[in-house]
Amino acid sequence: MIKARSGDFLVIRLKEGERLPQALLELGLSSAVVLAGIGMLRELSFGYWNGERYLEEKVPEPVELLSLQGNLGEKETGEPIAHLHLVVGKEGGKALGGHLMAAVVHNTAELVLAQLPGVRLLRKEEPTGLFGLYPEER
Repeated sequence: MIKARSGDFLVIRLKEGERLPQALLELGLSSAVVLAGIGMLRELSFGYWNGERYLEEKVPEPVELLSLQGNLGEKETGEPIAHLHLVVGKEGGKALGGHLMAAVVHNTAELVLAQLPGVRLLRKEEPTGLFGLYPEER
């Protein structure tokens, strides 16, 4: 990973073979917003929430990462958690998207994050099984 900071903004380049969302969780940020992400991924697993569970779809071949957005927060236990959505493009221009479950960087991924120093992005498990966002002022 290559990274540079400007105030509360962090620009990151993930390299071949690094894993998402693990690489972002390893940054140790308990409150950040993923503003943008582009690049390439492979071994992608993404989901669609049907109201009861995630329907998971896998795309093993390389795809263009067209957009990545979301946030990094923490569970009540202090464990980091990432809530990320993405859109990817397949050969021929077909786009797919949903909740990022896992992926491997293929060649590169370039991301911009903004830290939120005055806010805690707390995630609490809800009856649906999802972790709802409960932002708090620090």
